[in-house]
Amino acid sequence: MNQTFLAMAALAAYLLGSIPSAVWIGKWFFNIDVRAHGSGNAGASNTLRILGKKAGITVLFLDFLKGLAASSLVLLQPDILDTDASYKSYQMLFGVLAVIGHVFPIFAGFKGGKGIATLLGMTVGISGPVSLLCALTFILVVWISKYISLGSMIGTLLSPLFVIMVYGPNEPIFMYFCAALALMVIYTHRSNVQRLRAGTESKFAFNKKPEIENAK
Repeated sequence: MNQTFLAMAALAAYLLGSIPSAVWIGKWFFNIDVRAHGSGNAGASNTLRILGKKAGITVLFLDFLKGLAASSLVLLQPDILDTDASYKSYQMLFGVLAVIGHVFPIFAGFKGGKGIATLLGMTVGISGPVSLLCALTFILVVWISKYISLGSMIGTLLSPLFVIMVYGPNEPIFMYFCAALALMVIYTHRSNVQRLRAGTESKFAFNKKPEIENAK
């Protein structure tokens, strides 16, 4: 891959991830910084809790697109084919830069979200089957436990196993990459782990009214 293109695509991936959907939607439409309320997280789940379903779903969709777009930047380099050994590696590189941008966004004072929706978008760009298994695990865990954070962590923790289930031993780099991402997700959710252990973590309820009633 051309080195100039690699540098530009890497920067573009980080900048894509840095688009603070939750912060901008909260400020533009509700005059609220979601980071000052709830969990203090600039992500879809906190937006849903604070501003309601429409805002939360919009943020989820936009954050998902950031990861998908970043992992798809490799398509702009025509001399790289999806059959090349380096293809997935570049997808992983650009995708993780978008996740880093989401967690540490340059457009929002480097205080962002936890990157789960962006991470899912990246995984969809790399492997549909693995991302589907992760998403189904997330939905099942949240449905049973009512904890979004727990679903996010378990879905990510199981991703290396899902890589093995789908590809066998043929994608070791992707498997190790997923394992590293799982550790990062546990780290970014460390406050949630503490609240889960203390029994103070907020439970998810889709029909629950927004915490900030005058936000609408």
